[in-house]
Amino acid sequence: MQDLLLALDQGTTGTTALVLDRRLQVRGRATVGFPQYFPNPGWVEHEPGEIWASVLSAIGAALGDLEPRRIAAIGLTNQRETTFAWDAETGANLGRAIVWQDRRTTGACKALKPHEARIRALTGLPLDPYFSATKLAWLKARHPGRRIAFGTADSFLIHRLSGEHLTDPSNASRTLLYDLHRGAWSDELIELFGVGGIQMPRLVPSAGVCAVTKGLALLPDGIPIAGVAGDQQAALFGQGCYEVGQAKITYGTGSFVLANCGPKAVQSQYGLISTVAWDLGQGPVYALEGGAFVAGALVQWLRDGLGIITTSAEVEALAASVPDSGGVTLIPALAGLGAPHWRPEARGLVAGLTRGTTKAHIARAALEGIAHSQCDILEAMATELDAPLQDVRVDGGASANNLLMQLQADLSGLVLRRPALLEATALGAGMLAGVGIGWWADRKELTAARPLERVFEPSLDREAARSQRLAWQRVQGFA
Repeated sequence: MQDLLLALDQGTTGTTALVLDRRLQVRGRATVGFPQYFPNPGWVEHEPGEIWASVLSAIGAALGDLEPRRIAAIGLTNQRETTFAWDAETGANLGRAIVWQDRRTTGACKALKPHEARIRALTGLPLDPYFSATKLAWLKARHPGRRIAFGTADSFLIHRLSGEHLTDPSNASRTLLYDLHRGAWSDELIELFGVGGIQMPRLVPSAGVCAVTKGLALLPDGIPIAGVAGDQQAALFGQGCYEVGQAKITYGTGSFVLANCGPKAVQSQYGLISTVAWDLGQGPVYALEGGAFVAGALVQWLRDGLGIITTSAEVEALAASVPDSGGVTLIPALAGLGAPHWRPEARGLVAGLTRGTTKAHIARAALEGIAHSQCDILEAMATELDAPLQDVRVDGGASANNLLMQLQADLSGLVLRRPALLEATALGAGMLAGVGIGWWADRKELTAARPLERVFEPSLDREAARSQRLAWQRVQGFA
């Protein structure tokens, strides 16, 4: 009996595996972390072998006593833009993966600045080291004469799970090498970025059987891989944002806002990204996106860098122990500023310190900084769509922080809806896999299986919120 789905969420700091039944109830769950490496200022790397080990460990722990042969399909979602390269003949990894947060190719992006308008027209993306193309060029230059295969994390894992070299449009649209309008790899961009001769993954829909497991000790051969999407797009699907204008915010290592734009890509005029949300086999659905590079990572920095908390969960109580930040403003630009500003050279900033400042004030300013960063994106998105956002849904680990969610509602003036299951990213991957094998013909069934846990309504006077927004933006100008 094949009555379960295995959803894999390969993230920036760990891998989560969920085992789901047909009613989207969690039958098994495990998360396994792995280290990040920072060999130089602005560099962030992962060891591919450690990522693969985390995937295997998470699968084994999530399955527990469940029989692997009950798995009907696998859905996969992943950190996007992170760039893997392996030998196309032997499969051997060519060094560490370069993580999406990495800024080492800022200079390469500056050198390509004359081509930025053309790049954006083709890809919907700004020219920034966040994306994969300049990372891949950097790796190619260090492995002359090698026959290189390129992939983002989904391609890397599918290759390990099945031996196939594949990706879906949602991940491909994050590379700066994919023509958003033609739905294909762009020879023009491959030449422009100097990555010709590299083996690119074959494009497949986000839902539908694209490969099967092969040669794994943990799972039997022949389990279909039937759902693939980048993490934020999977969360949009998992949150049930199937209609134009529905939006979600995911609070992870970074934080990301996506809004469904339907079957036509929107060319942003306000610093947002046009991206593929998913393709279920009937053509792409597009989204507008804005991302802040640092969200949960800011709380990790309070814990590991400053030592003012011992666990990330402590930040809410510490921040709630004071009524406000005491005049402290924290700009979380630890990896530059993402949308809508796109300032890779920006750096984090703490302002307004006095002798009376305590670690509680800094903790509260950190949560406010995360919320303000999302407000920058939400305001740009409302301008882009020429309408205020409605029905904004939240997920990700930090969305469990009630104070952060209330601050977000207060500063944005938006009602936020939090589901009972916060792991919308992994859930979206499982849902795509279920769609891919025909489990659900009507997405209303999926929506009904996603009950709300709490709604956060704005409680702050709008004039007070505007005043706080202006004060924060003035400080941000110095970051």
